[in-house]
Amino acid sequence: MHRGVTLIDVSWKAGYLAFAMTEPAQSDPLPVNPHEQMLRLVARGFHKELIKYGVKQPEIVTVAAHLLDNVVLKSPPTSKQVEKYNRLFTTKDVRDDWASSRKLGLHEVGLSPLTPDLYGKVADWLENPVIKASFYPRFPENLEKLSAHFASSGQEYFAIWHLQDFVGIIGAENIELTSAKLEMKKLIGDPNMRGKGIGKRATFLFLYHVFVVRKFYKVYLHTLEINIRNLNLNGNLGFSLEGVFFDDVMIDGQRQDVVRMALTEPAWRNLFG
Repeated sequence: MHRGVTLIDVSWKAGYLAFAMTEPAQSDPLPVNPHEQMLRLVARGFHKELIKYGVKQPEIVTVAAHLLDNVVLKSPPTSKQVEKYNRLFTTKDVRDDWASSRKLGLHEVGLSPLTPDLYGKVADWLENPVIKASFYPRFPENLEKLSAHFASSGQEYFAIWHLQDFVGIIGAENIELTSAKLEMKKLIGDPNMRGKGIGKRATFLFLYHVFVVRKFYKVYLHTLEINIRNLNLNGNLGFSLEGVFFDDVMIDGQRQDVVRMALTEPAWRNLFG
């Protein structure tokens, strides 16, 4: 039988939530349960944002209580687990023309090798300080260095197309042939194309290329700070949290966390094969 939420429940949970939102010691282990790991990371990110807005440490408990008030008053009685993107597409939906024309497609999104004539557009996108700051390590600052970066060995980048429009890039860095693993980076540069599902479809096509065409075993990625949208997007594509490096990098004079997520070929095929 469903039990009502009492003031004692709210008080106790507010204290627990406030504890979760405080800064963990550097030696504190992350919870074993992946979902619990993500919740703790989100709480840490939220805590840091509160501090930036001038909320004092003693007021954290008050904020936690207000959050729980919203849970009690507005949340539905039951919640559904977020579905994986295998409800939207599977490997059978991919248009695989790689052997004939080096192109992959899914619905209205396509991938093809990134060519030098597109480097200038990417450099323009990276002039946006918000976009530039979202990557670690950051992309090179100017077009000459960026062109050399894309052309260097150990990388493989693709242009993301929405119908006939060039809207972003996705690619592999730190390619290790012996270990059959690589690091993924992605950018939807056109702001008008964000929030339309292009990024998730481009990522799926990239994973198809990595696991089906190139037959690699593992893809990993790094993100800065705690971005719940990216965690959910990557999680729904099959990525799992491997770890978080607290205060790991110094950017613009501030310490930031680095989160690492990864996906293996067997786990991906189990979801989308």
